[in-house]
Amino acid sequence: MKKTSTDKAPGAIGPYSQAVVTDKLVFTSGQIPINPATGNVEAETIEEQTKQVCENLKAVLEASGSSLEKAVKTTCFLADINDFAAFNGVYGEYFTEKPARSCVAVKDLPKGVKCEVEVIAEI
Repeated sequence: MKKTSTDKAPGAIGPYSQAVVTDKLVFTSGQIPINPATGNVEAETIEEQTKQVCENLKAVLEASGSSLEKAVKTTCFLADINDFAAFNGVYGEYFTEKPARSCVAVKDLPKGVKCEVEVIAEI
């Protein structure tokens, strides 16, 4: 088992790794829309936040020897289920291979963001 770290995605803000790689799979931690260059949440709309989340996941997966195209399962968390359609529109631009997915609304997310996504992908 190997831990992944890249400065092209936000660093872990707790006792966890950006991703963990096994022989054939990479498991990412949930990514929120933090801009890795500034360490801040700058995106405001659900569309902008979803794009930043997907860019962060793309960077973590690439640093782990994988890619968005190799995603087999995602888990998506929304602060407001009414954002589902807008979230889905941006998500679909990134996850073109249509991995299995769960998407749920939650009470709160870190830093008051609108979405968080985690991925399991093949190496």
